[in-house]
Amino acid sequence: MFTGIVTDLGEVLALEQRGDLRARIGTSYPVDGIDIGASIACDGVCLTVIATGSEPRGWFDVEISAETVSKTNLGGNGWHVGKRLNLERALKVGDELGGHIVSGHVDGVAEIVDMRDEGDSTRFTFRAPDALAKYIAPKGSVALNGTSLTVNEVSGRDFGVNIIPHTKAVTTWGAAKVGDAVNLEIDTLARYVARLQDWAKA
Repeated sequence: MFTGIVTDLGEVLALEQRGDLRARIGTSYPVDGIDIGASIACDGVCLTVIATGSEPRGWFDVEISAETVSKTNLGGNGWHVGKRLNLERALKVGDELGGHIVSGHVDGVAEIVDMRDEGDSTRFTFRAPDALAKYIAPKGSVALNGTSLTVNEVSGRDFGVNIIPHTKAVTTWGAAKVGDAVNLEIDTLARYVARLQDWAKA
């Protein structure tokens, strides 16, 4: 489990197709403290560490299944060598829960359809897939590229969030642009509420 509070900016150092996709990700996390089998959220995707090293810089390797590639923004030119990634290590008992509970299981891919400055912040408008739009509510939480964000407003499939300067500085949001594909994980509570409503109507 994660909180959606990004704690490192990683970089894709290498990609290799070996049946599954294998990625090497550069990190500033102390790699001697990363266990093999540990979970790290990479742009919101929970991935399992299979190797680590420190030359020429700290890195860890992950394997990514075809299913994960198909459900996230990894496919096509989504991940490439040099791409920056929002990273978060798994939540430990006793850690501060600063965002919301995030599983790292991406539900689908949203698209940035508009960006505009509002004071020092930036208002982003995203377009969700049809099947996920009903789970997104004003003042609810979403995880976008692994970042816990609060929804401001919803109009059909489109929803808006404000991203403050601090978040833009310590995540990949400072380099985002219209047209980018974004990993979307809906709030688990919203999923269960919608499921109960569907069940009640049945």
